[in-house]
Amino acid sequence: MATIVTEEEAVHNGEVLPILSASAKKMRIDKLLATPLPTYTNSIPGSYLWTKVAFWMCRRVAAVQFRTTSTTHVTPLTQSGGGAMCCGWHTNGLMDPLGIFLNHPKEFVVGARHDLVTRPLLGWWTRRLAVQPVVRKAELLRGGCTEEEAMHLNGRSLLALANGVAHGFGCVLFPEGTSHSESHMIRFKTGPIRTVLASAALAKASDLELPHLLPVGLHFRCREDFRTDQYVEFGEPIQLSSDLIPDEMINAVKQGGWVEPPAEVVHALRDRLQAQLPFQTPNTATWEEHRALHLVAHLNARREGHQLARWQDEVHAARRVRDEWSTNPTAFPPEPMADERMAHAIEAAEILKANQLDGRALNASGTGLRSGRLVKAPMNGVAILAFLLFLPLSLSSLGLQILLGRLLGDSTDEGLDARTSYQFLAAFFGSLLVWPVIALLWTSAFWFNAVAVFDVFSTVLPAWTSLTMSEQRLATIAVYFLMFPLFWMSGKTFARAWDAWVDLRGVWKRRTMNREQKDRLFHLLSQI
Repeated sequence: MATIVTEEEAVHNGEVLPILSASAKKMRIDKLLATPLPTYTNSIPGSYLWTKVAFWMCRRVAAVQFRTTSTTHVTPLTQSGGGAMCCGWHTNGLMDPLGIFLNHPKEFVVGARHDLVTRPLLGWWTRRLAVQPVVRKAELLRGGCTEEEAMHLNGRSLLALANGVAHGFGCVLFPEGTSHSESHMIRFKTGPIRTVLASAALAKASDLELPHLLPVGLHFRCREDFRTDQYVEFGEPIQLSSDLIPDEMINAVKQGGWVEPPAEVVHALRDRLQAQLPFQTPNTATWEEHRALHLVAHLNARREGHQLARWQDEVHAARRVRDEWSTNPTAFPPEPMADERMAHAIEAAEILKANQLDGRALNASGTGLRSGRLVKAPMNGVAILAFLLFLPLSLSSLGLQILLGRLLGDSTDEGLDARTSYQFLAAFFGSLLVWPVIALLWTSAFWFNAVAVFDVFSTVLPAWTSLTMSEQRLATIAVYFLMFPLFWMSGKTFARAWDAWVDLRGVWKRRTMNREQKDRLFHLLSQI
């Protein structure tokens, strides 16, 4: 029997367990155990067709969802060689693993929260991608299943993932074990370490190249905002060595079993990861400190005569400030920076935030706010005109998706860290389910008004009535398929017009900020 723990009792190892969403509480062990296993002899662990389609669409949606995306790596990322167990912090739901998937050259075996393979629509797709379900401690302790069922399912899933990594695929597991809203990493779990050690045992047993742990920093300017900036930072790999793998573990995995790796090895690898990964995150005691460090980074750059043009530049500059200001930079979790300098920076950053601004609003000398950049005005004007030109297509093809994404994202019981996940899924599945219907409606409108349409373009098109019935049908079919790239273009014009609106809003906010707030801001900047 499962032991049910109430929300008031939901504490494990001294930490409050995350509140579960309604979906996470629904567990169907029979369906979870029927999840297809990955294949390791092909180039892709799941269905080749559906994986390629899914990732092609993910790239299209991500290109609209993020204003900029950049990536860096300490060592070259290759498709060949040993497997990569990628580990990052987890504050932005599905966007976190997608950021890694779409920026690393390897194909991935995927482990995910159990309900992602049983949900309608999403579950159909994740099973085609051979996503392996995992039961977290939060579900187990709250009575979602028995301990024996959880151990059996997790052992099966983790061994499947380990096999994939052993055969050279990538994998993403988050050592925190849950998505959260803290400004720093929370307690590390051992699942990723145990899995990569099992994959090393499998690789050693099959004379394959040993895998490595790859710390990944995931940085979003404001994770819940549409068209925010994304930076994916691949850190220094932690290469596994043969001496870490005991013979009994190799023999067990050879026979399809699972033997726990030595605790001292697990803890040593976890500590190595914990010594590196948190410093590829904001790693601040509060989000207020995080915003303050970024403001100081911009202020320092202005005083040195340059600007932080890219989000990744801002991330690294803020990290340098953090390292300089922190009295105990290796503390985990980080300690508050309680000095007068930080207090001034926090207050200044919060004044900017209250006006929907940040450190980018500073002028060239760092003594006040900059004026609008006229160089952007023509391009922003063109973007808005393009959006207005495509407005009928945008409203019909994107209206329902935008509304659904906004409603789901704002009403989810999974917290702010899941907001953009719902918006992403609304765009992804909306394109699959809504666009074919809307394209049919537009094509029907064309069919009934074809004579008038062809008359408008009479200089390049013949008269509609001069075409044979077969030619008319072919033209109508062509219009149907033409609608899809037009819908995509309408989405791009909407995104670019949104950028223009945000830029114009920033100009307006800088010009109309309360005089008292401005004076206080300028005073605080002079004290930093």
